[in-house]
Amino acid sequence: MAYANRMKTVAVTLLTALLLAGCQATATNPISVVAAAYAPQKPVAKGKSALVMDANTGAVLYAANADAPRYPASLTKLMTLYILFEEIQTTSLSLNTPLVVSPEAAAQPPSRIGLQAGSTITVRDAIRALAVKSSNDVAVVVAEKLSGSEAAFAARMSRKAKSLGLSRTRFGNATGLPDPGNVTTARDMAKLARLIKTRFPRYRSNFRAQSFTYNGRTFDATNELLGTVRGVDGMKTGYIRASGYNLVATANRGRRRLIVVVIGGNSKKARDAEVTALIESFS
Repeated sequence: MAYANRMKTVAVTLLTALLLAGCQATATNPISVVAAAYAPQKPVAKGKSALVMDANTGAVLYAANADAPRYPASLTKLMTLYILFEEIQTTSLSLNTPLVVSPEAAAQPPSRIGLQAGSTITVRDAIRALAVKSSNDVAVVVAEKLSGSEAAFAARMSRKAKSLGLSRTRFGNATGLPDPGNVTTARDMAKLARLIKTRFPRYRSNFRAQSFTYNGRTFDATNELLGTVRGVDGMKTGYIRASGYNLVATANRGRRRLIVVVIGGNSKKARDAEVTALIESFS
């Protein structure tokens, strides 16, 4: 009880800080995929945003600067995975399909699992590497397999964002590495997370895995709330200097299932504390 009260106090402090920073807290109707004016804007570097959504209904329980343009960083890979899941569902691509690693993919900077040019990785392992390790080399492998080039895949990602009603999201690459074409909002990321959870439930275990082993190496999950905060069962972290520390987290607290988004955290520790406080406050 003392812990819960302390976390709720932290949550109130966080919400107050966000409001003082010029945020506006709102409650909105449940989300749905509808045609919306597609108008991504230029992202604001290290801008702070937060949103809490009821994953069952789509109702927004709390929003602060939720529609302000932000750099997604590796939250981008949620869309990379969405398209990959859709491709498996609608084409002959299977979990056992080998994906060829190009020199371009192998040369991607960290985070990566160290794929070598000319080697292959199965779709099954690619999914786990993206969800757990946030692997940039694997993201480019997937992009090249599905669209021929990363640039073509990024354009496909943006079209998909538009069709899903993510009206303030655009992608310049498949990884989330620094690119002026990458922009999103906390609200759009929450919507995307909910769509993944509801449309592709068979892949949920990938997001709650705390580690991933490939080629004899074990990689720990970038989401350190897994196994440490009660009920947290996914989804995705992100960081570049321009974005700050980002996290989309999903949590199951009995009757209430939450999607919590924090973008622009000052540090990994601060971001994780903010997400934890919001989970505690709205559970």
